[in-house]
Amino acid sequence: MKIGFVVNQLETETGEYSTTLLSSAAIRREHDVYIISVGQLCYLENGKMGAIAVKAPTTKFRSLEKYIEAIRSPKSERIHISTDDLDVLFLRNDPCEEFGERAWAQTAGMVFGQIAVANGVLVVNDPYSLMSSFNKMYFQHFPESVRPRTIISRDVGEIREFYIKEKKKIILKPLQGSGGKDVFLVDNDKNLNQMVETINRYGFVIAQEYLPAAKNGDIRVIMMNGRILEVKGKYAAVNRVNGNDIRSNLHTGGTAVHAEITEDVRKLCGIIGPKLIQDGMFLAGIDIVGDKIMELNLDSPGAINAMHDLQGVDFGSAIIDALERKVTYQKYYDGALPNTFLATLNL
Repeated sequence: MKIGFVVNQLETETGEYSTTLLSSAAIRREHDVYIISVGQLCYLENGKMGAIAVKAPTTKFRSLEKYIEAIRSPKSERIHISTDDLDVLFLRNDPCEEFGERAWAQTAGMVFGQIAVANGVLVVNDPYSLMSSFNKMYFQHFPESVRPRTIISRDVGEIREFYIKEKKKIILKPLQGSGGKDVFLVDNDKNLNQMVETINRYGFVIAQEYLPAAKNGDIRVIMMNGRILEVKGKYAAVNRVNGNDIRSNLHTGGTAVHAEITEDVRKLCGIIGPKLIQDGMFLAGIDIVGDKIMELNLDSPGAINAMHDLQGVDFGSAIIDALERKVTYQKYYDGALPNTFLATLNL
């Protein structure tokens, strides 16, 4: 199998990223792996998607950090490829990291991914669905029973009314964002205007009910093909806790501990699974607090490394194995299966 991984910028990739783990797993399974910075994608005169990619080395490295260092090295093999050279394009770039001068990069992976689909390449997650889901408004299309009470607005008056209705304790965060950036707990209205103003710089503000269970952190669950990813009886999940900080993201100082897959967790994932399948969302990161889902990460769901370390099972290889089976069926049907269907086909 020939698989391309699209990332924000090759220079910023690290051994702690789940994309690094996944591409390394593909190499161990003897696939050809190409790492592509989103800015190196292009449209060719013959109608194909092209790219300048780094061909990942097949050398065995002592660690993922050594592996990604070799890929980032100026000595790494950089080659021109097109969709003729790919079976799978795995979109792993995060649009929410692209602001300011790189705003052009926010939807580039999705746009070029659509060309790849037209060229007969399996693209995950489905780029047409990603185009409508790369901000948190997509979450509002799921049943109300799985979501905290929420309003989305830029008007400080409306947000203040919601704050009062919620007994003066709410969460504020940007509509488009990730990684816990500009997420605030509001329990003092003296700071409300300033917090709204800070988030308004980037667009709309999400105001959300505060869930007391948040003091215990959140549970990040990886869903694949609309189901919780399970390997050898162990689930791809981690409880992220971060002391007194409302943000539990691991790169903001959160700690990964074992997560219990409760009946609430199973129920929530079961409710959202059908829409993920419908929209071709092969891999999804679900953040759960108590009996509610706080966020969905569909662009580059992470924490898989932490799950691998805690559970002692190879979730990365299970994800690559699923892609292998999809490519096999795609060839059986000579490209006739729609990308959204094939992306979440559970074989």
